[in-house]
Amino acid sequence: MTDDDTALPYRSLPPAPTEGDLWNDLRRLTVARIGLKRAGASLATGPLLDLQLAHARARDAVHERLDETRLIAKLAALGFPVLSVASASEDREQYLMRPDLGRRLAPGAEATFAQHANGFDVALVVTDGLSARATQMHAEPVLAGVLPALRTEGWRIAPLVVVRQGRVAIGDTIASALRADCVVVLIGERPGLSAPDSMGAYLTWQPRPQITDADRNCISNIRPEGIGYADAAFKLGYMLRAMRARRLSGVRLKDDSDRLLIRER
Repeated sequence: MTDDDTALPYRSLPPAPTEGDLWNDLRRLTVARIGLKRAGASLATGPLLDLQLAHARARDAVHERLDETRLIAKLAALGFPVLSVASASEDREQYLMRPDLGRRLAPGAEATFAQHANGFDVALVVTDGLSARATQMHAEPVLAGVLPALRTEGWRIAPLVVVRQGRVAIGDTIASALRADCVVVLIGERPGLSAPDSMGAYLTWQPRPQITDADRNCISNIRPEGIGYADAAFKLGYMLRAMRARRLSGVRLKDDSDRLLIRER
């Protein structure tokens, strides 16, 4: 080292980012489990325990029962009559083992709709699906966002229907019994390891028994951490108007409401 070298100011290079720093930046963008720490060939204790907890929560959500009384009270506060029926599933175990029974009403349930079958523009059905928790938490806020707009626009709205242990297709039978032109089914989606409380909305024009899923539109991942209540209500209203205007739903009807949401922001 020369005297000239010692006269130069000391400048150190910034420390190289660690692997943890790199993953932390990416984790801010997603709830997916990425860059998990490992101990040899296995997950480290922390990520392993977190994964086991998420799995337990997903299993609990599948078996959790709907608090029907509480849900009906919340929906009734929206100013619409609420009807309650059950699917053909006798209990939760049978519901999980026999999906076909969740698509059919219990014997005699159709009589509940007889005095209300006056013809409507839309029927709205709320059912537990595979996550009663999702329906319990998210159905009322979403309906509170979309129903006032539909009422202002003059839509004929059928009584709200709560179904115990129902699947998506049960909405077709209910809408047919109420003589509704279209149906929206709000249902708890299959729990995942990052979201045990995600709700889906399935929309069908001219619902009838034996209709296929290709004739439905779906808005998935409705929850505060996914599609928020206001955005979900906006998308529901948009799709319902598009269905009525074009008289169709499913793969022939594109949901481009995201473009409008982005424009508004």
